[in-house]
Amino acid sequence: MKSSSEEPSSDQVGGRSYWRWSKQDFFPEESFKSWGSYRSALRQTWFRLKDRIKSRSDDITELGELRKRSENDMKRCLNWWDLTWFGFGSVIGAGIFVLTGQEAHKHAGPAIVLSYVASGVSAMLSVFCYTEFAVEIPVAGGSFAYLRVELGDFAAFITAGNLLLESIVGTAAVARAWTSYFTSLLNRPSNSLRIHTSLHDGYNLLDPIAVAVLAIAATIAMISTRHTSSINWVASAINTVVILFVIIAGFIHADTSNLTPFMPFGAKGVFQAAAIVYFAYGGFDNIATMAEETKNPSKDIPLGLLGSMSIIMVIYCLMALALSMMQKYTEIDENAAYSMAFQSVGMKWAKYLVALGALKGMTTVLLVGALGQARYTTHIARAHMIPPWFALVHPKTGTPINATLLITISSAVIAFFSSLDVLASLLSVSTLFVFTMMAVALLVRRYYVRDKTPPQNLSMLVAFLLIIVASSMGTSAYWGLNPKGWIGYCVTVPLWFLGTSGIYYFLPQQRTPKFWGVPLVPWLPSLSIATNLFLMGSLGAEAFVRFGICTVVMLLYYLLVGVHATYDVAHPPRQPEEKLQQADNEDDGKSKTPEAHVSFHQSILNLVAKFYCCSDDTVGEVP
Repeated sequence: MKSSSEEPSSDQVGGRSYWRWSKQDFFPEESFKSWGSYRSALRQTWFRLKDRIKSRSDDITELGELRKRSENDMKRCLNWWDLTWFGFGSVIGAGIFVLTGQEAHKHAGPAIVLSYVASGVSAMLSVFCYTEFAVEIPVAGGSFAYLRVELGDFAAFITAGNLLLESIVGTAAVARAWTSYFTSLLNRPSNSLRIHTSLHDGYNLLDPIAVAVLAIAATIAMISTRHTSSINWVASAINTVVILFVIIAGFIHADTSNLTPFMPFGAKGVFQAAAIVYFAYGGFDNIATMAEETKNPSKDIPLGLLGSMSIIMVIYCLMALALSMMQKYTEIDENAAYSMAFQSVGMKWAKYLVALGALKGMTTVLLVGALGQARYTTHIARAHMIPPWFALVHPKTGTPINATLLITISSAVIAFFSSLDVLASLLSVSTLFVFTMMAVALLVRRYYVRDKTPPQNLSMLVAFLLIIVASSMGTSAYWGLNPKGWIGYCVTVPLWFLGTSGIYYFLPQQRTPKFWGVPLVPWLPSLSIATNLFLMGSLGAEAFVRFGICTVVMLLYYLLVGVHATYDVAHPPRQPEEKLQQADNEDDGKSKTPEAHVSFHQSILNLVAKFYCCSDDTVGEVP
């Protein structure tokens, strides 16, 4: 055992304390050295933006150089068993226990089970894409790292912003739901433990309990990944027993007359609900962020991700069906649906068991979320899109404490004010957007390799991808404008088929996965694009207004901070002797920076720039 005099050394790295707060730790880049250098950087914003749009990272950089910026490695302590239970823990929570009742009551009726089928199929398609990337690039950044490699720095930033938004808002939503079920367990009115104020509707119920729960979950996650896994395993096992009880008891007390009418709000209501309950499947991307702490990513990640998600999809559908048969959809309680449903069939005692199970489920969601979301944030900070202070990994715990604090404090502020329905719609848009980008990135990875793919093949790939995306958006728009029509589909669906067939028949795959790959490429990724965009189009206009406002804020931050920080990291000022050393490295073929790859082939750069829809006049020489 270490003596007390030795303890401080556990927080030291190379003579520097982990707990440091200087300006250099937050803004070490050249552009932020002084106000003069920052003004100079702002004058170069357009030039730097073009450079960032054209730049791409690579597998080696993400796996090596960026990881070193955390100063300490995360501990490899997880296997497929841990990831499978992390899958259960991260997914089964607020979505099924809260959103099921909310959407069955408002939009889908008994057809909520079809909503879970539709969103589940779309989620499984995204799981395939995530699994291939996580096996090939096993780093903490998840989809941010994957898109940075395939679609470039700017696309990765848009994803990073949405990932942070998804993490913060999703965590806040679960914390709010936790309070609702805790209230039900105490047999009190739904909002009795919240503080009522005169603020705007949707923001007028303050929730201090949600803040406390977030703080406890984050503290556990910061102490140890291994210990968090053990707690999650036990809690998820107990929650699984409760879920089996809900399904069995629900079917025993089923009244099939409650299924009539089955689709009271029509097909539009089913898909509108599907877009919202997609949130219930959203936690699986946290598993991909744990690849850096997985002992054998090529084996453990496919088993953990695909295995857990397949079982979860079946469980969700059975639970939704059980709820719909126990209680008429018009009578379902929106805040604590299952507890109230059992009370309505005379099983008042079961109400407390279900509430306890729901609390355990949502607690594990917060635990696993605190792990996965902090790892997203860590890798985003490694790329300097947010201050690199958040990338630091603690030398003793092997966990990113700073990143965990960022997500937790931000989530706590939002959870304190915002209601669940406000959070869920915004979260679904962000989640579906990121998953759409992931499917596009997978097609780019399979069909485009720098220095290998002929220019004409890249041009064809871009054209076919545009057809797939445009036709999918057209299908979604037509559905929203005319749900009962069919003529528009006669145009959009054949166009989608044309774009996908074009990739399949005219473009050879340029890359073969080393360990595990998505089957039926390009069909499954293309279908993932179509389903995600379709579900996005099923959301209300208010969700897109909020999403648009958040996107504008993200872009403003990027133009003022992000583009300059990442440009400085990619193009650091060099001393004469450093330039000579770089030349020696290039002669030996050892240069591994993404900019080095890009600068050797201006013709490839031009094609990549076209991929991002840049005009010809924006494609200049790389400095």
